[in-house]
Amino acid sequence: MRSYSPDLTPPWKRPATVPEVPADPGLVVEEVSTGFCGAVVRCEAGTVTLEDRFGKHRVFPMGPRGFLLEGRPVSLVRPVSGAPAGPARTASGSVAVPGAPARVARAGRIYVEGRHDAELVEKVWGDDLRIEGVVVEYLEGVDDLPAVVAEFAPAADARLGVLVDHLVPGSKEARIAESVTDPHVLVTGHPYIDVWEAVKPSSLGIPAWPSVPRGEDWKTGVCRALGWPPNTGAAWRHVLSRVHGYRDLEPALLGRVEELIDFVTA
Repeated sequence: MRSYSPDLTPPWKRPATVPEVPADPGLVVEEVSTGFCGAVVRCEAGTVTLEDRFGKHRVFPMGPRGFLLEGRPVSLVRPVSGAPAGPARTASGSVAVPGAPARVARAGRIYVEGRHDAELVEKVWGDDLRIEGVVVEYLEGVDDLPAVVAEFAPAADARLGVLVDHLVPGSKEARIAESVTDPHVLVTGHPYIDVWEAVKPSSLGIPAWPSVPRGEDWKTGVCRALGWPPNTGAAWRHVLSRVHGYRDLEPALLGRVEELIDFVTA
């Protein structure tokens, strides 16, 4: 005879199980009902306190279906008391140094093309940059890069790193980069038309970044193709909110930013 489970609920009506994850300090999660994203700072009496990148704290009940970890539903549970804990990590994957003061800014700098590039670099590498004393500034484009480099006056103790969008052979950006030959300047970049595209589609819940016809503004075309409101500022805030750490970014961007930090701090 066939044996049946005591639970007679049809399988398609049963709630899907989600993995349980200990709410260890430093774990970065997103609360699904509010979209609040932050790192765990405290667990007590069935609640968890999260801190976002602006230092704001919010308290939420722990339990199933309440949080996303790297875009996947999880159930937060209280950490096992006395369990050995590994070192806390920054959003870039580096070992965190809690309470470390920001270093006095170096003479060297990292320049990026636009504000969105700067905000993305800050969100993932901000902790590392403060410890290293590296300031990131944005240029609003690189058309005048040779003049910008000359004005900066790079030197052995004041190196300049530049992150360029769409740095592919034959592009305008590649020709501009090749015109900078100062040994104290490193110009590198990623292949994407815009830094938005360096965010993994899986982190945004989309199958892929859409192809935008030549001649149409890329960001406007992306919003249209994905059915997002035409406000590109709001769209970027949505994209940035889905970036919790280096796992949400493409390797083509990760490697270049790490390379620039190493160059400026060498």
